[in-house]
Amino acid sequence: MPKVSSTTELPVPAQAVWSVIGNFNGLPDWHPAVQKSESKSDGGTTLRTVTLMGGGTIEEKLEEIDEHERLYTYSILSSPLPVANYTATLRVREAESGGCTVEWSSEFDASGATENKAIEQISQVYEAGFENLKRMFGG
Repeated sequence: MPKVSSTTELPVPAQAVWSVIGNFNGLPDWHPAVQKSESKSDGGTTLRTVTLMGGGTIEEKLEEIDEHERLYTYSILSSPLPVANYTATLRVREAESGGCTVEWSSEFDASGATENKAIEQISQVYEAGFENLKRMFGG
């Protein structure tokens, strides 16, 4: 099962970043590939439908959120991305520098593409988000 893990350092406190990215329905606020996100709760389960710039939607399920640890884990239920059995965690940690480290990691099966192509596409999604966070927070 392929794994992708990306990190970035930002020169601001972890809570400042978490207040933006810790909202499960807040992807449009910081990820440039996301046009909108709609969230709904169904019997204690939180789902979001992410609409991508240029078309396409991703259906995701919130698996866990821990405000104290500043992390959430989610899975993809359906997506145009070449992945299946995808589960990811987004986490923000304090850094010794006084800033923070953001980590986005996942594991999945490649589906409809080679493993290398799936890893490349997921890595590009993470990096696009991190580049925008650097613009937002001066990283």
